[in-house]
Amino acid sequence: MKTLYVSDLDGTLLRSDAALSRYTCEAIGRLTAAGMLFSYATARSYVTASKVTKGLDAKIPLIVYNGAFIVNNVTGKTLRANFFGEDGQALLRDLIAHGVYPVVYAVAEGKERFSYLPQKCTKETLAFTATRSGDPRDNPVGEAEELFLGEIFYFTCIGEAEKLTPLFQKYQHRYHCVFQKDVYTGDLWLEIMPQAASKANAVCQLKELLGCSRVVAFGDGKNDLDMFEVADEGYAVANAVDELQRAAVAVIGSNDEDGVARWLEQHGRFSAF
Repeated sequence: MKTLYVSDLDGTLLRSDAALSRYTCEAIGRLTAAGMLFSYATARSYVTASKVTKGLDAKIPLIVYNGAFIVNNVTGKTLRANFFGEDGQALLRDLIAHGVYPVVYAVAEGKERFSYLPQKCTKETLAFTATRSGDPRDNPVGEAEELFLGEIFYFTCIGEAEKLTPLFQKYQHRYHCVFQKDVYTGDLWLEIMPQAASKANAVCQLKELLGCSRVVAFGDGKNDLDMFEVADEGYAVANAVDELQRAAVAVIGSNDEDGVARWLEQHGRFSAF
């Protein structure tokens, strides 16, 4: 029986300093070398996920952008992608009409980029984009019209609850929305993706692609709930939000205690091969 093990990154596999411990890298390296099918599902892009997981030997496809893309971890090639189509243009116009200028993720001329209008962004948004300095996708623009270019697949809105809450309520059933506080800064984020773009759908696709019959998932946040729904077993780290802990089969050690790697060493090795 082939089992696919999938872990969230931030707040789950990564410690509170947004880094992998040496223990986690070595433990998962030993297990994958022996045949374990281990991947991760993250809200991060492939670019930023690759930086924080350097040293982690996970060669099977990875789930990024909260399930919007599945990528080949060896080549970086996109295997599955979900775009808004014309809906993305209408949604962006509505966000701007409500005074919300998001970070817009799109593919233009065959390249990924995230665009934003600095003079209209919230200070929280600018603080986030500053952490991506040097990223080849970084695309600050001078006019709002430039935000509409390319095939849009993801919006990140960072700001105040009074503006973001009504938008979440408006769009939560039409699109895949994640509305929660950032694990590192505490800023309020509203992330909006096409309805088909979810960790759950991507996990199911990856499960089929690899010919697995079971899925074991690990997470800490609200954006892991749908992944737990399709997993045979879902384990929440001790620092996970209450909602995810209630949905979990069990609560394991925290991210700062290498909870995922320790669970995999104790329970995962035999059932994976």
